[in-house]
This record gives sequence, C-alpha cells and structure tokens, in this order.
Amino acid sequence: MKHRAVSSQGPTMNASHRTRRFFLAAAAFLALSFTASVPQAQTDPLPSWNEGGAKSSITAFVERVTRQGSADFVPVEQRIATFDNDGTLWTEQPMYVQAAFVFDRATEMVKSNPDLADRQPFKSITAGDRAALAALGEQGLVELVMATHSGMTTADFERTVSDWLETARHPRFNRPYTDLVYQPMVELLAYLRAKGFKTFIVSGGGVEFMRPWTEKAYGIPPEQVVGSSGKTAYRLEGDTPVIDKLPSVEFVDDGPGKPVGINRFIGRRPVFAAGNSDGDLQMLQWTTLNTGPRFALIVHHTDAEREYAYDRQSEVGKLDKALDEAPRRGWLVVDMKKDWKTIYKP
Repeated sequence: MKHRAVSSQGPTMNASHRTRRFFLAAAAFLALSFTASVPQAQTDPLPSWNEGGAKSSITAFVERVTRQGSADFVPVEQRIATFDNDGTLWTEQPMYVQAAFVFDRATEMVKSNPDLADRQPFKSITAGDRAALAALGEQGLVELVMATHSGMTTADFERTVSDWLETARHPRFNRPYTDLVYQPMVELLAYLRAKGFKTFIVSGGGVEFMRPWTEKAYGIPPEQVVGSSGKTAYRLEGDTPVIDKLPSVEFVDDGPGKPVGINRFIGRRPVFAAGNSDGDLQMLQWTTLNTGPRFALIVHHTDAEREYAYDRQSEVGKLDKALDEAPRRGWLVVDMKKDWKTIYKP
C-alpha cells in the first residue's frame, strides 16, 4: 500500500488560507456596509454646462419647485416648460433653417415648372438676389412660404421635410442641421422631464416643419410642438382620408403670438420658459409676470469661434429689448461662450 506524502507545511498553509479568506470576507462586508451608509454622489444632470451662476441658478430653481415640503413646490401637473426653437435649441445662423428649406424648395419648384422663374419671388430666388428678395418685404416672403408649403397633403409635406433634412448641410459646419442642436439645452430638457416637467416647443417656425424631427432631436413629441401654421382642409380621396395644406396663413406664433399660442394649444401658463431673441419677449413676460415661482432663460450668442456671436444688430434672432429687460425681471442670461463647455454633441 502506497502512502501519500504529506507536506509538513500543509496544515499551516490551510490555516493561513482560512484566516485570509475570513479577513477578506470581513473587509468586503465592512466596505459594503460603509458604502450603503454613505450617500452616493448624484450624477451631474447638466454635464455640458460649466460650473457657475447660470448652472447653479437652474438646478436650484428646479430642486426648489420639485421638492416636497418646499414653500415653492409646484405640483407635477403644473410643471410646464416652453422653449423657443431657432437659436434656443439649434443654430439659426446665417439664416433660419426653415428659410434654407424654403429657398431649396423654391429652386426645385422652378426646375419642375420653368415658367415660375420669371415670377416673383421665385425670380429673386433663382437669381440669388437676396437684396431683391428682402425688398419684397414680409408679404413677399409670406407668399414664398405659402407657395412652397402648400399644394400637397400634410403627409407629403412631412416626407418632403424629412427627405430634405437627410441631405441638406449647414453652409459653415457642413453637418446636417439636426446635428446642430445645442447639447446643453438637450440636457436641460431631459433634466426638466426627469423632474416631472412637460416640455413644449413654442416657436415662430412652422409647426408642420418641426414635428417630423423634434422627438428624435429633443425628446419632444409632435403633440407638444406649438408653431406658426397655414390653413388646412380635410377631404376623402377614395377611402383614404387626407388633409391638404392650403396657401393661406392661419396663425403666426411669434412675438405676442406666443402667449396666445400657449393659451390656445397648451392651456396652462408655463413655470419655466427659454428663448433667445426679442421674438420670445412676450413669452418670457407671460411666464414670469405672475404669482408663484417662475423662471426665464435667454440664450445669448457670444461664441463666434464655436458658433456665432450676435444680438442687437442681427437680422436673424435679434436680441435687443429682451436683453435690456432681463436684469429688471431677474431673467437668466446664459452666456454661450462662458457657460457652455460644448455647443454641439460630437
């Protein structure tokens, strides 16, 4: 019978291993207990914002109005936040994105119907004569928008907008326009929603131009988009119901039209509102000149290197009266260059 050799170190090593396992288990238990007893650091909801007054004033307000027991607590059903789109949520220079769409659409219409080339405002478009186009005034531009946005069903128009956004590129950044949404504002929208706010777009842009893409870009569904609109008409085409876009203005959601649009389509006064131009002035007044906690934010374009720098003299997104009124009303003016770590999502 063979006997298995037993190392003289065997019992000692076994005892050593048992002791080591005991201490490791005890250390793990203590570590877990300590971790459970110490509050974990909260994830930063606004990582693309620099630390400072702008960021802290936003988070302080939101925490105050959403904390149970706070003197400024706002019930969930009243947590309405409205945001302008052009220049507030995405780049609006060197021209409004919808204007770029209108010009491209007009050019395509002339290609399909050459007789339009001799008629204004198509003549100025095809000639690239912006001075002549501007001389046509507001009425001429309205006629151009109506011509390029009507004569089709709403479903056809939605496809036209979606197809255009797939191929159109910004003249400076050479990126799709929907890539040029402001990452800090996308984070702000998500932060507000996480705190029980319902977020709306309230824009001077066309409602049917925005609805095809706002949910993907901002997390804001079509039914929470308020904008300017043309008249429409329902009809039955065989057994298919359709809505036609007509060449007539129904509602302009800009300036004093914004409070009217909020009242008409949302039905609650906002607690939080954000804009970037004098076209948002009345919306900011409507939001803040009321009882209870209110917050207004203005995006001030100050970063010519990463985006654009403009305010009082700009023909697009002019910020003059609202900039003067902001200090008196206690509105937050966000300095894009100073307050934002990044402009666009990489």
